[in-house]
Amino acid sequence: MRGRIGAVRRWYGKRRRAVRRHLLLALVAGVVLLSGGTVASVAWVRGDADGHIYSEAGVPDAPIALVLGTKVDADGEPSAFLAARLEIARRLFDAGRVRAILVSGDNMNADYNEPAAMMRWLVDRGVPAQQVVLDHAGFDTYDSCARAERIFGVTRATVVTQAFHLPRAVALCRRLGIDANGVGDETMKRYARPWRVSSTREYGACLKAALDLLSGRDPAHLGRRETGVDDALRTG
Repeated sequence: MRGRIGAVRRWYGKRRRAVRRHLLLALVAGVVLLSGGTVASVAWVRGDADGHIYSEAGVPDAPIALVLGTKVDADGEPSAFLAARLEIARRLFDAGRVRAILVSGDNMNADYNEPAAMMRWLVDRGVPAQQVVLDHAGFDTYDSCARAERIFGVTRATVVTQAFHLPRAVALCRRLGIDANGVGDETMKRYARPWRVSSTREYGACLKAALDLLSGRDPAHLGRRETGVDDALRTG
């Protein structure tokens, strides 16, 4: 009887060791695949954006500035990072480098509205309200770029965001049918920790962008074609 119990215990021990070994191998394989996919997606982003990222002074003129949303503070004002993006777009508009501004961001509920805050900021600083177009369903960069082309009919644009985000945004817009160049803000580098954290997150975000493109997914919200950009360009 004791011999039988011992044999069973040895069998279970071997079984557990085999399961652990297989799990370890699966984990290693997953890490290798994830790392390889991340490296490949970062290389794709940098390759597609290469030659399409400019200084503010050197960026080619375009009909539209596409400003990508980010955090709005609790008081309803754009965060420092978002205000820096908007300031670049305002200067491009004032200089005649763009004729209208499409602000795309998250309007997840009635109490949080990035596009409305972006529009108020621009209008308060002299941009005519009729030259600012709101996209309330820019829930992420992929959605903003896809909707700019599919919903608002944008074919050529200057993308404005922070420098660490710009290659991914430009690459996505170009892959989704927009002849996009970009200008990146670097003034927010003075906030060293948030800048560093956001820059690090871009590695994972590049992998997500590649997966979004490979899947060909629709934006979270599509809706019907909107004429806001067409109207702004006619009056601009």
